[in-house]
Amino acid sequence: MANVSFFGLGNMGGPMAANLVNAGHSVMVFDLNKEAIADLVKQGATTAESVADLAKHADVIVSMLPAGKHVESLYLGEQGLIDSIKPNTLVIDSSTIDKPTVLKVANALAAKDVQFVDAPVSGGVAGAVAGTLSFMVGGDKADFERAQPLLTDMGKNIFHAGAHGAGQIAKVCNNMLLGILMAGTSEALQLGISNGLDAKTLSDIMLQSSGKNWTLERYNPCPGVLDNVPSSNNYSGGFMVDLMTKDLGLALDTAIDSQSATPMGALARSLFSLHAAQGYGTSDFSSIFKMFDHQNKK
Repeated sequence: MANVSFFGLGNMGGPMAANLVNAGHSVMVFDLNKEAIADLVKQGATTAESVADLAKHADVIVSMLPAGKHVESLYLGEQGLIDSIKPNTLVIDSSTIDKPTVLKVANALAAKDVQFVDAPVSGGVAGAVAGTLSFMVGGDKADFERAQPLLTDMGKNIFHAGAHGAGQIAKVCNNMLLGILMAGTSEALQLGISNGLDAKTLSDIMLQSSGKNWTLERYNPCPGVLDNVPSSNNYSGGFMVDLMTKDLGLALDTAIDSQSATPMGALARSLFSLHAAQGYGTSDFSSIFKMFDHQNKK
């Protein structure tokens, strides 16, 4: 069992930290949301008066933050953790961020004899709660092997993608495809609905046909088709449109850097950006379904 400090207790980070508590680790937590801290403390975690105290406590630090600027600030900022982390601490960053920030943080921490892996996740809030996330890990093999038992307490599928930043490349490729699939699934369902088909019946047909995909089967964007998904809860919870837009932007930046052609990724980025601009930024990304409904009024 490890002494873990966990930073970032949002929709994903909160359940991940709870699973570490349930696995028997000594977990200290921090978030700007005091209610999120209180909820984890009720579940058996502890906290401290300062982030520096949390860093000094830890054998392992896990962070789950919205964007690269937050990760860089946490570790390398004016009051960053870099001067408080003990040598030989393992840092696991599960945020979805850009590769250059990963390399900047990893190199700075290495100079302090601190190990770092980037370990973004897939599986959504349901996977975070159930402990069935997939982790895509970038970093040295020895550091990956050190992180793997802890990641197994939060996830089911643990992959070593390669060197530092490889986990982030795998994640943006996956999320680009996810965004394309969600937009395409929404478009197809709305086409059927507009022509008199029942959404559940059409979903069942496509699930037994060549259109079957994860968004249709596990995260259906049409309200009432599946229980316990954001679309059946007024698109609340889950993975925000703003975050999908950010991830699709990271995919496009990655494509530009490697001169890769991603026309469908670019279109998905535009669709989700437009959807966010229409007031859906904090709704779950499956709410893109509403964009294709000509009768929709927010």
